[in-house]
Amino acid sequence: MRNIVVITLSSILVACAYNLLLIPHEILSGGLSGIAIMLGIITPLNTGVLNLLLNLPLLILGVLKLGKRFIGYTILSVVVLSVSLYIIPVYKATQDPILASLFGGVIVGLGLGMIFRAAGSSGGFDIIAMLLSRKRDFPLGTLISAMNGIVVAISGFVFSWDAALLTLVSIYATGKVVDTIHTSHIKLTMMIITSKGEEVKQQLLEKLHRGVTIMDAKGAYSGEGRKVLITVITRYQLADVKAMIKEADAKAFVNILQTTEVIGVFDRGIK
Repeated sequence: MRNIVVITLSSILVACAYNLLLIPHEILSGGLSGIAIMLGIITPLNTGVLNLLLNLPLLILGVLKLGKRFIGYTILSVVVLSVSLYIIPVYKATQDPILASLFGGVIVGLGLGMIFRAAGSSGGFDIIAMLLSRKRDFPLGTLISAMNGIVVAISGFVFSWDAALLTLVSIYATGKVVDTIHTSHIKLTMMIITSKGEEVKQQLLEKLHRGVTIMDAKGAYSGEGRKVLITVITRYQLADVKAMIKEADAKAFVNILQTTEVIGVFDRGIK
């Protein structure tokens, strides 16, 4: 229920950024939403209707390639975003196109980042980026920005190159905010030194579902035996793992390092 509420509110937030900041200045967003915005400006069709129609093929791909929960959340996001674009009036919230581009991109990135954190997506290029990020440890926002070059080019030819540059600013801001919020591509290595190795191991194996390596150790000062547990997790899992360790051994010593790369079997799921 929490994810559904987050996705619903975040999708409405993205629609507000489109209709109040980007569309009035003919600034496009990234991906299929940007194409829908462009078609909505140059044709009498509503942007929300176009966004829904353009996303249908990729939603079908998502059903085939991604989990039911993920694609269910994505369908929810696409529907809420499309309906919100249809209902929310287009209004120029600021007369400055640069401010509209920058803050529009930031607000869109905030909304998309929260949708990703809730295990969904807003459809379009996001589905393709999510598929790629599950195979490799690429930052999701960077992937989305890379695929949006064509949208910038289209904006330049259809509107003006000033509009294309403002679109580029918007897309860049969106990508940076998404990477700040959605951090599942960041991996952490945890070294846990504890006198209750078996209890900590059980907590990690039962609730974390990650591989754990255990080594014997001895305290240099006390001479007492210890267990050293090493595991690699995603940034999202850190708070949960801390709680697990504290529950098993409140006196455990934990060293946390950011991992540059993981080679071998590692689940690159959303969380």
